[in-house]
Amino acid sequence: MSNSTVQVLMKKGKRGAAAYIHADCASGLPQHLGPLLDVLLNPSKAIDEWETIDWCRWLLAGGRTPDEFSAVVRSYDKHDKCGLVWIPRVVAYRCRTCGISPCMSICRECFHRGDHSTHDFNMFLSQAGGACDCGDNSVMKEDGFCSNHGNKCPRPGSAPAELLCVAEAMMPRLILRLLQHFRENSDGGSSDNYRVAVQECEGYVQMLMEFNNMGDLMRSAMTKALINPQMYRNLVEGPFPETEYGRYMADSNRMYERALESFPAPDPPDEFRHLPALAPRLQHKTLLEEFIFWTFKYEFPQNVVCLLLNMLPDQDYKENLTRTFVLHYARIPLVLEGAADPDTLSNRVVHMSVQLFSNEALALHCVHQLHLLHVMVLSLRLMMGRILVRNSLHEPAANRHRVIDCTERLMKEHCYWPLVSDFNNVLSHRSVALLFLQDDALVDMWFDFLATLQGMNVNVRETMGHIEFEPSSYYAAFSCELEAAAYPMWSVVSHLHAPEHAPLAARIVRAALTHLGSWLTAVGVSASRPPAPRAHALHASFHFPLHRYLAAFLCAAVREMRVRAADLLPPADQLALLAHHPLRVQVSALKLYDYYPFMDKCVLLGIGHIF
Repeated sequence: MSNSTVQVLMKKGKRGAAAYIHADCASGLPQHLGPLLDVLLNPSKAIDEWETIDWCRWLLAGGRTPDEFSAVVRSYDKHDKCGLVWIPRVVAYRCRTCGISPCMSICRECFHRGDHSTHDFNMFLSQAGGACDCGDNSVMKEDGFCSNHGNKCPRPGSAPAELLCVAEAMMPRLILRLLQHFRENSDGGSSDNYRVAVQECEGYVQMLMEFNNMGDLMRSAMTKALINPQMYRNLVEGPFPETEYGRYMADSNRMYERALESFPAPDPPDEFRHLPALAPRLQHKTLLEEFIFWTFKYEFPQNVVCLLLNMLPDQDYKENLTRTFVLHYARIPLVLEGAADPDTLSNRVVHMSVQLFSNEALALHCVHQLHLLHVMVLSLRLMMGRILVRNSLHEPAANRHRVIDCTERLMKEHCYWPLVSDFNNVLSHRSVALLFLQDDALVDMWFDFLATLQGMNVNVRETMGHIEFEPSSYYAAFSCELEAAAYPMWSVVSHLHAPEHAPLAARIVRAALTHLGSWLTAVGVSASRPPAPRAHALHASFHFPLHRYLAAFLCAAVREMRVRAADLLPPADQLALLAHHPLRVQVSALKLYDYYPFMDKCVLLGIGHIF
């Protein structure tokens, strides 16, 4: 079909051309849509050109007006799930009576229509953004669904087969045009350049959002385009014809290859290099997989994140998105470290990940098939492993232990927060937490990470002068231990109640004792070499997560599982060594209590009572 023929078709006007294209697509062998899209979606034109976007809306409508078409498609929406997506600082609700996952949240409209007034609920201001779970029985109980979602609303009839014939034919090209835009702007390499590129496609992304908001039918057509490997190969693989567009696609593929090569990759231990999510080079087989790559590369732009999340009510899409997200997951620490605004980026990462990992069946599938727990723990270890320094407890010259440097930007700006938030989220699922406890290698890897927090941020008591303000590393250290060590611990402990869990609790106790023994050796403490000589009595750390894990799991085993403490505790001499550092925390807090104003005393006593 020549350009002149396309021009004749376009002279029919948008409605006339759309009706002609609809009839062509309904025949089953469309011949005119491809050449028309070659002109409309020509990469040499700006992606946000209003005329192009308007043509796309009319073509999709197939002879109706865009508003009429949208109303018809919506009339066949099943309303199974709400899926409303909101950005940060929006009011939402969480109902603990109806929630299956602790991360469950619902929008204001679904909350009021669902009559949760007598339930245990809270209203909150969303920090990272979210999506409404009303209608999703994997996250909340069906009794809590509102009257518009789940099985409480009337079922529509079947849609005519030809209703979406144009949409199904157009959608791959529409999505490819957005990916082409990301490819073209990928050489900039800075957050500012990425931000400009995202702003340029705002109108185009909004158009795709409008299509998605038509409901289940249109969402299904978009999903088919996004997850079909053959469709992706047809669009992006050569050889390309010797035409202007063919030469453009060859250049576009080279840009894509350069972006893949320059994108940072994790450097895991040799025994984990075979895991798909830790591969040194990403491989994409669908439009969705490349779409997620550009989402990571462009630092999770808000409009793109909202588009991806708005499609989650489609189950096929959700499963493929979760799988693709996990395969890219190990790159999150590297993206965070290089971001100009890690706080905003962290919120957007969690905005997306919390919707994917709150589904227990989906999280469990990723643990089995993609080793999600290993990927999360390794990602956290690799991230923190870049900021280790020699520990200065006791005699620094004899101390071989390495701890996290709390003065680093990574700690002060909480760059690790998305990783520990996701880890806590998946451990809130009982089936996942029990798998974690049953894997000796995984437990050992986790305790290796905890050991890097053991004795960090050593405090030196000042006796000659006055310190007006505590250093920022003080807050960073407490935040890190709380979020990265204590929260996961309580998530796991909360699942251990029955006597049959006693071997799992005992396994953690043994792991804690083993790593504590290694730690004491590394810091130069033994029964023959007592700790804290007089010269170092003014040095103290408040951070001993290995002790915390030992105490918490020992307590759970004795109280909940009726295990005898004597069966788990080490010999008396080793127990005395283990008690030394927590006791120093207690004593330090009580000494400081005598010197601080009343307002600080609760905080200081809290430090002591941590143990």
